[in-house]
Amino acid sequence: MNLRARIYVENRKKEALAKLEARMVLLKEKGLDSEEILRDATYRQIKGLIRKADSRLARIAAQEKLNQERAQAKAEKLVAEKAAREKPKPEAEEVVAEKKVKKEKVEKGAKPRKEEKPEQKKGKERKPRKEEPQ
Repeated sequence: MNLRARIYVENRKKEALAKLEARMVLLKEKGLDSEEILRDATYRQIKGLIRKADSRLARIAAQEKLNQERAQAKAEKLVAEKAAREKPKPEAEEVVAEKKVKKEKVEKGAKPRKEEKPEQKKGKERKPRKEEPQ
């Protein structure tokens, strides 16, 4: 539901309540008792408008609550990411120191690594066609 429609739905509900009060006064002036008033078609129609407005307002409120929870979760996530970014900086220095130690061990090792790889062929090589004598 459109959250900006809240104002319009509230206005419709106020108008329906005013119509309901006017209808109640009119029916009481006619001398109808409460059971007959409840069976009046116009009365029931106006009550339906009020129920519809109430349900729309409830959906708008639920959507606003959901949006608020999402915004709060997003803010918490940003704070957590920011804290996570700041925290690993001291650990990164330790990791760099460990890598240097490992590099020294590799340099002292027996076999050096081959860094060049043979070039790989692209696609299949085709055999030349044999020409038939004419």
